[in-house]
Amino acid sequence: MSIWWSLRLRRDAASVPLARRLLLGAMETAGVDPDISYDISVALSEACANAVEHGGGTAPGGLPGAYHVTAYLDGEKCRIEVTDSGPGFAPPDLSRATDTARPGGTPLAHPAHEDDEHGRGLHLIRQLTDHVHIGTRPGRGGAVVCFDKILKWREGAPLMAV
Repeated sequence: MSIWWSLRLRRDAASVPLARRLLLGAMETAGVDPDISYDISVALSEACANAVEHGGGTAPGGLPGAYHVTAYLDGEKCRIEVTDSGPGFAPPDLSRATDTARPGGTPLAHPAHEDDEHGRGLHLIRQLTDHVHIGTRPGRGGAVVCFDKILKWREGAPLMAV
């Protein structure tokens, strides 16, 4: 069995914990292992925080614009995609530092020091998930942060992969 949901959220800091709580509730109900749920929810929070901070201008009436979150729990994998209407990501500068923990050494957008207040979100997403794609939406612009995590299930979980 699989489940998915999609949200359109206003680019407001209050939307980040809302998205996180919805994801955690869905994973708990489905029977996903709590440690895996926590990792995915932190990654989602970081992706949403990036969309809130960098995701574009204002909507009509001066209100913050919106961003989208789509989550799929399908068999043994969870996939999350967060998209916004901001400037997107610049092409990677291959001369910069790379994340050598990933095959091929995925280029880091802006390596941040562990004590920095900002700039660690994409690094955290890479560390907490199994596969990450970061890019710009073709044709329409805006950032896309998509990540997968292999699921582990609690014993007797209602949606456990067979």
